[in-house]
Amino acid sequence: MRKIELFEMIANGENSGVEFKRDDIRPEQLAKEVVALVNFQGGCILIGVEDDGVITGIQRPNLEEWVMNIFRDKIHPMVLPYYEEILVEEGKKVAVISFSQGISKPYVLRHSGHEDIYIRVGSSSQLATREQQARLHAIGGLLHTETMPVPGTSFSSLDKARLENYLRDILRDPDVPSGDSDWETRLINLGMMIETLQGEKLCTIAGLVLFGISPRRYLKQAGLRVMAFNKADKEYQAELDLILDGPFVGRWAITRSGKKIVDFGIVERLMENITPFISRESDEVNQNLRREKEWFYPLDAVREVVLNALAHRDWTRFVDIEIATYSDRMEIISPGALQNSMTVGKMKAGQRSPRNTIIMEVLRDYGYVDFRGMGVRTKIIPLMKQQNGQEPIFDATEDYLKTVLPRRKSD
Repeated sequence: MRKIELFEMIANGENSGVEFKRDDIRPEQLAKEVVALVNFQGGCILIGVEDDGVITGIQRPNLEEWVMNIFRDKIHPMVLPYYEEILVEEGKKVAVISFSQGISKPYVLRHSGHEDIYIRVGSSSQLATREQQARLHAIGGLLHTETMPVPGTSFSSLDKARLENYLRDILRDPDVPSGDSDWETRLINLGMMIETLQGEKLCTIAGLVLFGISPRRYLKQAGLRVMAFNKADKEYQAELDLILDGPFVGRWAITRSGKKIVDFGIVERLMENITPFISRESDEVNQNLRREKEWFYPLDAVREVVLNALAHRDWTRFVDIEIATYSDRMEIISPGALQNSMTVGKMKAGQRSPRNTIIMEVLRDYGYVDFRGMGVRTKIIPLMKQQNGQEPIFDATEDYLKTVLPRRKSD
């Protein structure tokens, strides 16, 4: 880092990625700031700078060794920082400790026999709440929320006809359970039910959202919020505003001539409800005496974005997936940050990192999603460029992934 860059950083003050500390900071204080920053988006700690930006410099002997010992002894999992000292004037230096966002969240401070998780909130570092800890565990792949039990559920909360259809017709399983007890055993082994320490047999999130009769009765965030507006912004009066509740998968009849849906899942119900707002019929009648339909977005791209939201959403967030159409675009908002170390760039390049593996595999069994798991690269982007002449826009934050499909401009 150059001196001018250091002065500019100090002039801008502390923020979500920059922390100032005096030279006499205690080891656990430094570790706390590192843990909070690495659990967020990484950043820099400047040692030798007061909270108000006054440069006091460093005096501690062997500071680099002292810092590295703190990283080794008090921060877990291991973080590798970049350490440098910047000479700001004769006899006065500032130590700059830089590190990127962690990929093995949550990171903890080990001190006095405890392990504490901190997160960055603005320019301060705070103990993570239980919900924030759950999100960090999920992001780091340590907590598979789709296998968590849903209180109040039982085998009767699931659609048995869909389950039979899945095993017998989709998986071609010759051994379909008969009694409820056999079903519970099979579903526990499939990760769709779980037996608690008290002996209760409950549906997991995966089992409920895939095959539940009315998932939102037990899991409020299990639906799709669907809205339509005839202008570029949300208005009080929407042309469509509803919440869809039901199992993700449809029920299919498998015949010699192919596969035909006989009972809609939530994806099919979404397409049925939203079609009038993403298409329009031609003014002219074609040679078959039918009016051709103009689609504002590639249908396969719309389905793929919605399925990605269903497959990869963060179940620790207590909000529905939101799908909204406007006069110039369509937006799909999937709750939660991108999983693990995934970024928009990696996603567009075709890298795969599923958050909910059970849900993803079942959707693949039905053919809802691509077996390669590269729908963003192979479907959404090329289809949008081909039909609408524009790429989709991906906006990833700590709270959601928003995918924007620009509307096709009419001739």
